[in-house]
This record gives sequence, C-alpha cells and structure tokens, in this order.
Amino acid sequence: MLVVGIGGTTRRHSSSELAVATALRAAAAQGAETRHFGGTFLASLPHYAPEHPERTDAQLDFVDTVRRADGIIIGTPGYHGGISALVKNALDLLEDLREDTRPYFQDRAVGCVVTAAGWQACGTTLTSLRSVVHAMRGWPTPLGVTLNTGGTPLFHRDGHCTDTPTSERLTQLAHQIVEFGAATVPRATAMTGL
Repeated sequence: MLVVGIGGTTRRHSSSELAVATALRAAAAQGAETRHFGGTFLASLPHYAPEHPERTDAQLDFVDTVRRADGIIIGTPGYHGGISALVKNALDLLEDLREDTRPYFQDRAVGCVVTAAGWQACGTTLTSLRSVVHAMRGWPTPLGVTLNTGGTPLFHRDGHCTDTPTSERLTQLAHQIVEFGAATVPRATAMTGL
C-alpha cells in the first residue's frame, strides 16, 4: 500500500510539512510505503497551465506517484482562511488524472491536515480542503486534523511531534487512511489491472 503526503510551505520545518511527515510515519508503522512531496518540491513546480500540456520531470513524477497511491494525506497552512497557493497548484496539476480508470482521488481515502495561527482559519481552511477532496472524488477521512500553531510549539526542530494529543490525532488519521486503503486496494487493483 502506498500513502502519499502532499504538503508544506516555502519555510523549512513548517508545521504543515512536519504534520504530514508525522502522519506518514504513523502510516509506515502500519506497513504502508510512503512518499512525501514537501514544501521545497511544491515550490519548484511551475504554475499549472492547462493550455500548456508539456510537463517537467518533477510534474510527471508527482502525477504518476499520486496515480499509484492507495491513500493520500494533504497538509496546508490556512492562509487568509484558505488553502495555500503551493498546495492548490499541486492539486490543480492532478487534473492530469482526469482520464484515468481511477480519476483524480477516486476510491482513495484522503486525510486533511490544516495548520494556522488561530482556530477560525483552521476551520474555514479544513472545510475548503475537504470540499476540494470531494470535488476530486476522494473520501475525506472522518477525522480532519486542525492544529493551532499560535501557542506552544507542536514540533521539535528534528521533525518529531512534541505534543501528545497532536501526535495521537495524526496517528488516528493515518490509521483511517490505511484501513480504508486495505479495504479498497483489491478493488482498485482489479479496476486498473496493476
């Protein structure tokens, strides 16, 4: 089972990138293969332009990896109550999956993680991200994780979560993705012939 993480900012060790990495470690502990497309990668992607079908090697790798994914974790900061441009640009690129046998996020659980310096932005951004996942035919996990970064630091510089409730929520989100993936992988494999 492959679980793909998408998320981060241009800032090294951003809380959204570390939250996605924490959830991916929890998925790996359950036996999943994982891959994380973090902030540095996302910042390197050209702006999505549907009228220009040429793709860089990085874009092709990203789209192909998501195509093979059995579960997805998306982490975004809440910028002015919405998804960051870096994350949205990556999601827009996944329009390249529209003609697939399993288009977009179909038959895949998608964990939504939002970080923001305040609960209002956390809530509105989570609603927005879940709406995008629905539009892309994905199944948002029952648990969406919102992290208010306006108080005590939640992550150590080495990337590990220092807050037990946060770690537990991210682990629960990962469990929901792996459980859903385990139930749908045989169906998806039959559909795609992989």
